[in-house]
Amino acid sequence: MKAIRQDLLSGWKVLVVEDDPFSLDVATIMLEAHGAQVHTAEDGAQGYKTAQVVRPNFILSDISMPGMDGWMMIDALKADPRTKDIPVIALTAHAMKGYRERAIASGFHNLLTKPLTPETFIHDLIVLLVDVPELTAALKDSV
Repeated sequence: MKAIRQDLLSGWKVLVVEDDPFSLDVATIMLEAHGAQVHTAEDGAQGYKTAQVVRPNFILSDISMPGMDGWMMIDALKADPRTKDIPVIALTAHAMKGYRERAIASGFHNLLTKPLTPETFIHDLIVLLVDVPELTAALKDSV
């Protein structure tokens, strides 16, 4: 695996929507270590509100959360002109057959399975984001 620049996400705003403290910590620490300004939310409703205000470069969101889950949040984000173009990567521990396809069909850009591993998290994330036009220039040399 090619080394990823520590400043790769410098100047980027990233929203992590996750109710599991361990996954939230791994994502936050690793994203910040690569220069991102990380905003967090513990459920879909808080994530949706934060996305409207922050306008992050991308969102990482758990699917299974209490209250407004990731499925409901992606519906709200895609229906809102202010947030509809923000790429959202789904996070899930439920990597069943067809789940990725369902997530993409629902509006997620792609899907990343948990548990998040500090050693591979950023690389795995970059692989999923490399085809987002707004992010391609910064990411293409880092995979």
